[in-house]
Amino acid sequence: MKAMFLFLLRSAPLLVLSGVAAAAGSIDGEVEQQPLNTTAIVMFLLFVVMTLLITWRAAKTTTSSAAFYNAGGKITGLQNGAAIAGDFMSAASFLGITGLIFVGGFDGMILSLGAFAAWPLLMFMFAKRVRNLGSFTFVDVVSQRLARGQIRIVASIGTIAVVIMYLIAQMVGAGKLIQLLFGLPYEVAVITVSALVLAYVAFGGMLATTWVQIIKATLLLTGVTLIAILILARTGFSFNELLSLAVEKHPKGEAILSPGVVFKDPVQIATIQVSMLFGTLGLPHILMRLFTVPDMRQAQLSAFYASLFMGYFYLVLLVLGFGTVAFIYGNPEYFDADGKLTGGINMAAIHIASAMGGDILTGFMSAVSFATILAVVAGLTVSGAAAISHDLYAQVIKQGEPDPKTELRITRIAVFVIGLVAVVLGIAFENENVAFIAVMPMVTAASVTFPILLLSMFWSGLTTRGATYGAIAGFLSSLLLIVLGPQVWVSVIGNEQPLFPYDYPGLFTMPFAFAVIWLVSVTDRSARGEIDRANYHSLLVRSEFGEKAAGEGAVG
Repeated sequence: MKAMFLFLLRSAPLLVLSGVAAAAGSIDGEVEQQPLNTTAIVMFLLFVVMTLLITWRAAKTTTSSAAFYNAGGKITGLQNGAAIAGDFMSAASFLGITGLIFVGGFDGMILSLGAFAAWPLLMFMFAKRVRNLGSFTFVDVVSQRLARGQIRIVASIGTIAVVIMYLIAQMVGAGKLIQLLFGLPYEVAVITVSALVLAYVAFGGMLATTWVQIIKATLLLTGVTLIAILILARTGFSFNELLSLAVEKHPKGEAILSPGVVFKDPVQIATIQVSMLFGTLGLPHILMRLFTVPDMRQAQLSAFYASLFMGYFYLVLLVLGFGTVAFIYGNPEYFDADGKLTGGINMAAIHIASAMGGDILTGFMSAVSFATILAVVAGLTVSGAAAISHDLYAQVIKQGEPDPKTELRITRIAVFVIGLVAVVLGIAFENENVAFIAVMPMVTAASVTFPILLLSMFWSGLTTRGATYGAIAGFLSSLLLIVLGPQVWVSVIGNEQPLFPYDYPGLFTMPFAFAVIWLVSVTDRSARGEIDRANYHSLLVRSEFGEKAAGEGAVG
């Protein structure tokens, strides 16, 4: 295993350079590549070498499954808050939200508002209880009072489904982004991302992943801050002046300062907000980070610092977004012969970096965008591997008494399997709509993970049967309405009109899951149901005061 890591450490830069060399001509002799951004390549390689060295150091301490899952529980609240921010501030946020503001002004912030609103809820409602009740994954929490074998299987399948869906979106995004910015062929970009993540996760576990996310968060916040300062410097550090200039340049004029340019249907806005808000609270790789700190106080601080960093990030994106309108519109350097933005609207953030800071700032932000994808994929991979090795193997198959060495071995095997699946699906979905792929994990998390997690901690009437049926109902309804919606029924299948009008069906699927859980639980008269209800008191005490407070009151 050590020899394999050293091989990856030595060969990863060579892998990238070989991909760059291959991209210098064309893909399969047909598609001519964009000119290479040498600055971006150099900065990217520096990031790769630095993070692989961190992984090498972390690998020395990752000798048990506990160290792999939660970094030994020794991460501070500040460090963990930065890592959570690094995990969540994805390239989709930086590139996507900036691009949406470029197109629709105020409407571009709608996606971020729902996601940001989740963090205060995580801090005040979830952090303390989740940290006191769990050990490694959120499945530990929901299995405290329910039939552990059955609910672990259901919750683990939900976790793996969310992780795989999220991974597809990240891998497709990585391939497209690096294909444009670095000149790498799509397949090479996807394989490179997977190879680097395998090195981070398989050998360094959560500790290496944490520091990769901290570094990435620091770089991203530094980059967007610098761009925002340069934008404001051109308007005398007046945000009002920036808005006036944006209104003057944008084809929609003053309409970009009000909602309705992109999202005209209030129900569409509501279902987006619900999906983003509660989907964020149900993301397993985010919840898993609450177990990397030593106590519930540090867990709450984690959510506080994450809220602080992300609140600042989204505020700065307002400056970047309206800055793109003010300084990119009307500049022929950034538009093609057909009048379309070069690279599409998702490249608006990269173009404003170029307009403000030239090749150096463009190269830096390109490398940061790539680092962003690496950090998110690493967090997802750890979460998926833990669901397989800890929740299914250790707790279900081995009934909580696994061989530690075997469990760690299975964990690392799971990492490689997930990496392989991510590569295959990332290549297979190359030409699919990334927006559609990104919808699925948020809606699924809001309709499966979030309801059973919330009710397991806050409702005494929840039973195993209710949680199981509700999770299945939420999962199937999410998939059905996504397929019948515009992104699949029209964009993928090719029909003229969708059978369901909204891209994000969380407003409908989440209440449906809650309703099924409630109905099945209140009508459950089984012996297991009575045990589930009786277990709530001891769980409530433990959630407030820790594991030892309630003794051994809960029944498995």
